[in-house]
Amino acid sequence: MTQATRFGVNYVPSKGWWYSWSDWNDQDFQDDFQAIAQLGCDHVRVHCLWPLLQPNPGMVSNTMLDRLVRLLDLAEANGMDVIVTVFNGWLSGFDFRPSWLHDNVNIFTDEAAITAQLSLLDSLAKRVGTHPRFLGFDVANEPCVLATSTKNVTTQPQGDAWVRTLLDHCQQLAPGKLHSVGMDHAPWLAADVPFGRPTLANTGGLTPIHAWSYFTGALEQYGPLGTGTLHLAEFMLELAKAFQDDPTRPVWLQEYGVANDWMTAQERETYVDKATRSALSVANLWGITWWCSHDINRELTGFVELEYDLGLLTGDNHVKPTGARFASIIAEVKAGSVAEPQPRNTALILDDDQTPDLTFADRFFAVIDSGESPAIILRSKANDDRYLASRGITAIV
Repeated sequence: MTQATRFGVNYVPSKGWWYSWSDWNDQDFQDDFQAIAQLGCDHVRVHCLWPLLQPNPGMVSNTMLDRLVRLLDLAEANGMDVIVTVFNGWLSGFDFRPSWLHDNVNIFTDEAAITAQLSLLDSLAKRVGTHPRFLGFDVANEPCVLATSTKNVTTQPQGDAWVRTLLDHCQQLAPGKLHSVGMDHAPWLAADVPFGRPTLANTGGLTPIHAWSYFTGALEQYGPLGTGTLHLAEFMLELAKAFQDDPTRPVWLQEYGVANDWMTAQERETYVDKATRSALSVANLWGITWWCSHDINRELTGFVELEYDLGLLTGDNHVKPTGARFASIIAEVKAGSVAEPQPRNTALILDDDQTPDLTFADRFFAVIDSGESPAIILRSKANDDRYLASRGITAIV
């Protein structure tokens, strides 16, 4: 494909999850990265644990910085690039809130907290900003989850200001890299959220999407292999493009996945195949990044059950059936056997102040079922001939 869509995984260390930052083993990381690369992946998204990396607002752990550099070196040895997700924050059902953030401190609005965040980015950029395998900073994993908690209740203007402040700072520190903020589905599909769709679609180097069929409600509404489940990522990527001022701005399927509890083994393989191919039909798709690389070691207790078996690989680096299916698609794409994205000539109109929830998505999925692949545009752009032409849109429904 001339589009050169990239494939990767959200890396979960096979032996110790991300507690591995504090119990480091070079060989474990090397073995994991080798197995990931053998799937055909060219990048990993990795997750820092904020309390370990910055145990005090005035202190960044040199040990953790050294280990992050080593991680990038090991990725380089296996031919893969790295996106570094920093303020975690929310990860796999846990809130890793640094102890120095007292209960009355809002991480999105408190000036001292934001100053500490900028300082941490400074320290990270000095160590990895010019590393040949560093792709960019992903500011935080699903910060909208934290922004709706009691400690961090945030208005949309405040949330948008936080996004712009951190992403602009990332651009200053490491210009030209792909900096982003990995939001969950809520800012895209829900009303009254702390982060605005226009800000997310126009700040940073690309627009990431988390398209989970279970958490969005699509799985319950459409069933394991329904159109709305298999084409959810496609819908959300096209939705993001509707809010982008630059029609050529890349979008990124940063997270999607399937748990054993949600589907049968055969359905899971079918989901990997059809959901991934559906996403590949989207133009300007920078990459597809599965959640996650490895199953979580069951000796680690306390995770919600669904979190344990999301990997493409077992804890012993054996390829699971879902991993084999993912790898086969990567091989097809690299061989040029997957069709290029075709122009989406028909567009659905979304009112600028409308919440694009699954009720709106039903219109998108109905067009899919009719045999077409629709785009989405805002009503405010429906009469902009230059904009419509730039996206290849000739019909509006």
